This record gives sequence, structure tokens and C-alpha cells, in this order.
Amino acid sequence: MLEKIIILDFGSQTTQLIGRRVRELNTYCEIVPFNKFPHDDAGIKGVILSGSPYSVYDAAAFKADLTAIRGKYPVLGICYGAQYMAYTSGGNVEPADSREYGRAHLCVVDDSCPLLKHIAAGSQVWMSHGDTVTSLPQSFRVIASTKSVEIAAYRVEGEHSYGVQFHPEVFHTADGTRLLGNFLDICGCKRDWTPASFIESTVAELRRQLKDDKVILALSGGVDSSVTAMLLNAATGKNLTCIFVNHGLLRKNEFEDVMKDYEHLGLNVKGVDASAKFYDALKGVTDPERKRKIIGKGFIDVFNEEALKLKDTQWLGQGTIYPDVIESLSITGAVIKSHHNVGGLPEGMRLRLVEPLRMLFKDEVRRVGKELGMTPGLINRHPFPGPGLGIRVLGDVTPEKVRVLQEADHIYMSLMREWGLYDSVWQAGAILLPVRSVGVMGDDRTYENAVALRAVTSADAMTADWAQLPFDFLAKVSNEIINKVKGVNRVVYDISSKPPSTIEWE
Repeated sequence: MLEKIIILDFGSQTTQLIGRRVRELNTYCEIVPFNKFPHDDAGIKGVILSGSPYSVYDAAAFKADLTAIRGKYPVLGICYGAQYMAYTSGGNVEPADSREYGRAHLCVVDDSCPLLKHIAAGSQVWMSHGDTVTSLPQSFRVIASTKSVEIAAYRVEGEHSYGVQFHPEVFHTADGTRLLGNFLDICGCKRDWTPASFIESTVAELRRQLKDDKVILALSGGVDSSVTAMLLNAATGKNLTCIFVNHGLLRKNEFEDVMKDYEHLGLNVKGVDASAKFYDALKGVTDPERKRKIIGKGFIDVFNEEALKLKDTQWLGQGTIYPDVIESLSITGAVIKSHHNVGGLPEGMRLRLVEPLRMLFKDEVRRVGKELGMTPGLINRHPFPGPGLGIRVLGDVTPEKVRVLQEADHIYMSLMREWGLYDSVWQAGAILLPVRSVGVMGDDRTYENAVALRAVTSADAMTADWAQLPFDFLAKVSNEIINKVKGVNRVVYDISSKPPSTIEWE
């Protein structure tokens, strides 16, 4: 049985970071909405309560019934989670005199507490809250303080429940990973969840789920769908048919290049050129969400058509990963963006969905790919959106605009590899802006398109920072694009981080 930690999400922006830190400690975890605790899951070893944008006494605050959780499982409340646990047990939570944000240093009050094992006095922590616990319920005991926060951490007598008002999941908390590791030890976790164990359990589960059924898989050329293909192939062998669709929105020469890349994997791959169909459906459409949904529907239609040609196909495989799911579903109702492969299948589609990577972060997918023996070229490919250049051509999509962007993007990616920069960034690409600007070429005045270059560093795409590429490299790229791509006379570089921006522009 798979051991797991359940993270109850109360809406914090760092909930996903908690999950990542737990995974880094070789322990599987799942993030679920605050009110969706899976009481019937026998594999649960412990529970973490996340932070929240709300105060515990707000009318709109997210509230969960902890009576069936505390005492049965070890519980760790973080920030709001700690305040909520104390508040609902009879403690007091009040607005702080001033918002407590930034670095602080722990004074360990109870060094016998297992949560603080091997955490030194004065260890730096990161505070980020407007409220503070001012008094504890009768059975709660202070285990750590800071200069400005008397109750920085507490334990509950008679149960393995703890609360910390700082954020152990963020980089600025020096011993945060150690604290989370201590909690996993309290939970009795074996901490043996590795890429190899994931492959073993996933292939076994796929065999149980799929039996002798036939599967059709959407290949994109990226690491997610490639790893999905390898897992499904290990589970089903000849019953897997992979379809790689050219929707006309791929990078220059990508359709041909990717088909060659798959030759060494021993997969049954069929290429389908459906570009005319996608261009026709996108004609005149400018809204980003509509474009995503049209492209998503186009994929479904193509796969359905191909599945009908394959006798007795029952399943559609997809390379959905955890960030896709998290960004498409929000407990606050604020969807960051919809993903074409999230949300199930349309009514009437006769295939069932299989998504073996749905609970993995991108870097975990890469580690699984490496364990499966995939080549570095496939494993280390930059993420590329399912809708392709359809969401990097801002505004309406036409074959000519795609051609212009393909040429500009090809120059950018080629030079990035040539300069040895490709593997130092998480994701890069060019964006064709719906902006025309004046320029001068020779003795002629021009009025042509602008291209934006994007490159970011990240670990999992949940947060990202703009890559500080060398100025001489950017100058070279700009010069090459303007000189060689007809229709472009201006190149800019995007220096925004995520958040507040997203990696893609649409």
C-alpha cells in the first residue's frame, strides 16, 4: 500500500511548495481541498494544514472539521493551519500589531519535542502573516518563540499535533526541510518513494487497470508524453498506439525531428498532419481561452478519428502532470489558465482516460524518464505548451504568423544551444506580439511585427524567474531575427517573474 501525506489546501500560494518539499524527502503526498479529506484512504500516514489568504475569524475563511483527523493522524499546521487548529480548540488568534513578514530567528523552548529535533537555537525562519496566536488552549504547549512572536510553534499534549506560525517550506527557512523531515519521522513514514518505486507501482497499477485493453496515446514530443508512452508501453506493449499530431503550431521542423527521436524507444508511433483542420477552426479567434479550448477539442477530434480506425481501442493516454491540474483547479475559484488535457473528456467520446503522471511535478517526471533509460535529449527538452505556437501568436492565428514565429523561434533556440545556454534555463521561446512598430531598414521606413523573447529558470513551473541571459547573446539573437525573418523589425526581452506573470503570455 502506498504511504502518503495529505496536505489540506486552505488556499496558500505556497501549498505546492509544501508538497514539493515532502516529495524531495522521498515521501509521496497529495494536495486536496480543505474540505475533501479522503477518510477512506488507508495509506495516509499524516496530515499537513496549509496557510491561507484569510484570517481564521473571517466570514469567508475556509473551515475544515478536524475532529476525525486529530488524534488519528499526526497533524502539522503551518501558518493559517496552526492558527486554525489553535482557534478551533479555544485559543485566541488576533491581528498582529504590524504584519509579520520576513526573516526571524527561533528560540527553542522545548528541545525534547521531536518536531524540533536537530534544529539549532537561532535557526532562521520565514514569517508571513498578519495574525498571530496570542493564547493557547489548555492542552497546547509552546515549543518555540521568536523575538516578536511568543507562540512561534506549539505541540498538543496527548496527540501528535503541532503548529508553526512560520513557513518551513520556503527557501528562507534554514532548517525547514529538516523540520518537515522530523514530522515525516513522527508519522512513521519509510521515506522510500523514489523514481524506481514509482515506476514499479505505476506499471503494476496500469496492468491492473488496462488489462488487455488497447490504448491510444497523444504524443507531443515533450518529456511528459514521452515518459507516459514509456510507462504505458511497459504495461501494455503491443496494445499501445501512439499518435503524434501536427496541428500546424509546432516549432520549425519539429514534426519530422520528433518522429526521428521516437525511433529508438521502440514505440508504435503514427504521425498525423491535421494542420489545415486546426487553422480553419482558429480562423479569426483572438481570445486565449477560446484558442486553448478549440485546440484541445481539435486534439480530441483527431484522436477520436484515429481511434475509430483502430479496432477495439478503449483508452486515451495523456501526459497530464500535477502543475496542469493545480493551475486548472482552484479552491478559491480563480483558475490561472485552463489546460487542454485537464478536466476529463467530452461527453460522447467513447474512450476512457489514463494519466499515469497526473500526480508528478515536472522535475519528478524527468527523474522517472532517466530511470527508464531515456536519452538526455528527450528528458531535458524544454516544456512546450500543448496548444503550441497557437498561444505564442498573440491574437488571431494564421499560417503566415506561425511561419514568422517559427523562423524567429528557430533562430532563438538554435543560438541558445550554440552558446551552451539551453540546459541552464527551464523554458524558453519566442512570442509574436499583436503590435507593429516603425523601423528603418536601409533607406526604407518599415512598419512590422515585434517579437518578445522569454526565458525562465524554475524547478517545477509553479514559480519561475526570468533568466539573466548574457547581453551579447540577446544582441546576437535580436540581430539575427531582424535581419533574417521578414516581417519583424523589433525584438524585446521579457523580464517578468511568475508570479505575478505566467510563463506563457496566453
